[in-house]
Amino acid sequence: MDKKAVHFGAGNIGRGFVAYFLHNSGYEVLNTKKSYKVIEVSSEGTREMIITNYKAINPRTHENDLIREIMSADVVTCAIGRDNLKFIAPIIARAIGMRSSDKIPATDALAANIEHPITTKKHRLDDHYKRARYSNCAIDRIVPTQHPDAELDVKLEEFYEWVIDRSPFADDAVPTISGVSKYTSGLTQWVYTVNTGHAAAAYYGFNRNKRLVHDALQDPFILDQVKKVLSNTSTLIIDKYGISKQDQEEVGRAPLRKLGRTERFIRPSSELVEKGYDCSALLDSVEMALRFQNARIIARQTPETVVAGVCGLLPSEMLYPQVLEIVKRVQADRLMA
Repeated sequence: MDKKAVHFGAGNIGRGFVAYFLHNSGYEVLNTKKSYKVIEVSSEGTREMIITNYKAINPRTHENDLIREIMSADVVTCAIGRDNLKFIAPIIARAIGMRSSDKIPATDALAANIEHPITTKKHRLDDHYKRARYSNCAIDRIVPTQHPDAELDVKLEEFYEWVIDRSPFADDAVPTISGVSKYTSGLTQWVYTVNTGHAAAAYYGFNRNKRLVHDALQDPFILDQVKKVLSNTSTLIIDKYGISKQDQEEVGRAPLRKLGRTERFIRPSSELVEKGYDCSALLDSVEMALRFQNARIIARQTPETVVAGVCGLLPSEMLYPQVLEIVKRVQADRLMA
């Protein structure tokens, strides 16, 4: 393996997100087990990947070894939080300072979700820019509390996003990391949606004796409050970043696919109904998805065909009558329009 990455921070995000993508992109990751598992959880089940070709170095006891590794690395990444940057910055600075100026510049990418975290690294010299490129990053992947017996294995959600600021690279090639996209205003949008919505649900849930965020969002009052919170933040994001209607439609792309039997709306709705729980909020979302772009498409089919073909539901299933009623309502509204 010709490419090498040095990563600071072997927590859940470091192992399950950053090292995972570096490993899949062909990097040797320095981060004493010979392998560990990353387990993705989605509506379709779980998928396991084995992470190999890595090793760990303790910067307190083997600082010189770490410096030598950074000197020859292609990428240096960090996922340790703002307060810990001051501990690793001097080591990185020493290593970059000793790096040959003839070598292709290394990439120092901060993967902590901090606005402009690179500016917190004060132990840099101007000529370091000849030897390295310093880029801000934002990452997005939900990692729940891990089982105490999991050791290095990490279980996390399927969805992810990692954005890197390309501007510091100028004419130099941006390092190839599979799954990484262009850095934009993504960090602020992420904080204002994922973080804000999650925190609001947690705070309301705590005060109404809900154990999990999932439980909290089954409470109509809490769900309504969270929706109002996100409505406020959405207004700000749209106004501040000029997101167009087309951009909003991009977020909701392929709504018919997302109404499939094993997808994010029908599957949980079906399970809730079978357990005797309310799923009205999910079914409201199903109706909105049908109205999103597809009223014309489903108008050409019978309601029964839509429920069976699009949603994969059988007449014998408990959810079938409710979804059938929604389809009929959407079709009727289109005929009246």
